[in-house]
Amino acid sequence: MLKSLLRSSFIVGTLAGALALVPAYAHAAEPTNAENAGNKLERKGNAEEKAADADKAHADKLEKKGKAVKSEGKDTGNKSEEAAGEHMEKKGKAKKKAAEARGDAANQMEKSGNEAEKAGVKQKKAEEKAAAK
Repeated sequence: MLKSLLRSSFIVGTLAGALALVPAYAHAAEPTNAENAGNKLERKGNAEEKAADADKAHADKLEKKGKAVKSEGKDTGNKSEEAAGEHMEKKGKAKKKAAEARGDAANQMEKSGNEAEKAGVKQKKAEEKAAAK
């Protein structure tokens, strides 16, 4: 008897707590177009930054492999292997530089998204303030 009373009081208390929270979420305003655009731009910047980091890691591996091939060619006296290693090393450096530039552009895109989102929040607050008057 006591167990069923405790269970029922727990269930009723849980439901009452859940119902108390519902009105708090029901009055939340829809995000503005500026907020949506800012969030979209920020997500795109994050994805671009992640891709740039992956390219940068690949370029580092290519550069290291080029250095290894170059040193192997020097040790064995193989000029073609040494030249191939040097070419690979230069290619790795160029790709790394391009990936860093791409990462910088992605960071700028993310910052622009944050600024657009902030503008949307300001717009929403101004609209809510005007509607309250």
